[in-house]
Amino acid sequence: MKLAKTLPILAAFLMVLVTAVWSTSRYEHHKSTVSTRNETRIYLGFDRNEYPGDIALPVLRKTFSFSGYWLTPPPRETKNTWAGKKKALNAHGFGFLLLARGRGASGIKSSAKEDGVADAREAAQNAIQEGFAAGSVVFLDIEEGGRLSPQFHSYISAWVDELVRQGFRPGVYCSGVPVNDGNGHKIVTGDDIRSNVGSRSVVYWVFNDMCPPSPGCRSWVGPLGPAGSGVEYATVWQFVRSPRAKETASACEGYASDENCYTGVDAAHRWHLDLDVASSNNPSTPR
Repeated sequence: MKLAKTLPILAAFLMVLVTAVWSTSRYEHHKSTVSTRNETRIYLGFDRNEYPGDIALPVLRKTFSFSGYWLTPPPRETKNTWAGKKKALNAHGFGFLLLARGRGASGIKSSAKEDGVADAREAAQNAIQEGFAAGSVVFLDIEEGGRLSPQFHSYISAWVDELVRQGFRPGVYCSGVPVNDGNGHKIVTGDDIRSNVGSRSVVYWVFNDMCPPSPGCRSWVGPLGPAGSGVEYATVWQFVRSPRAKETASACEGYASDENCYTGVDAAHRWHLDLDVASSNNPSTPR
């Protein structure tokens, strides 16, 4: 009699236990799937100072989701070969990394704020002429490494503020490589900029071609995303520069004998490239 009463209770208990374990298992599996999907949703892109030519686009599109796009002449150049090429890149489905030349440390004078405003207006005007929408992210090219001067920070802040007034979202391309700052301390230029722009919203595209963390010149990086650069707030990571920088990338593999990086589909080595990863296939798209 007692056993007959106990069996239904025991059966009900086991049913509840099995249901709970099954539900937990489903949840853990779902959580793992979502985590893996988010971590591996990485896009590969390229950039270079010179437009590779229309003939290169279908070849490069086999490997890359987005391309750098200069809005001004690149550093030390007087002509911008990317001007007018948006339509061609669009036709092949490329996303964009919009880039505008910044001034070097030697060019930052007492008129830093005025220069920042003028350069931002030029970048915005060129972006409009090229057909990019308001709200697109434009990256200011900062080639200097280490800690920047107060005048340089005034220039960057003025550029950021004016670009916002012009209707675009500001970003900076800067070093993510730790360098000596004296007394045994190291500094990353991205951190230095971030601590000086205050509450301004800035998107960061960092370069760090040291191996590690860079995987070297290769077109498959697996789940390695922008935070793999060592700069956790980076939106884009340039992990290869061409030609190879001896001071940072001497230990890296995959470069050609001429010290440049080429994609595997370019067997003839026609287009040397810088390589980038991002969590978006169109990093400069309006957000």
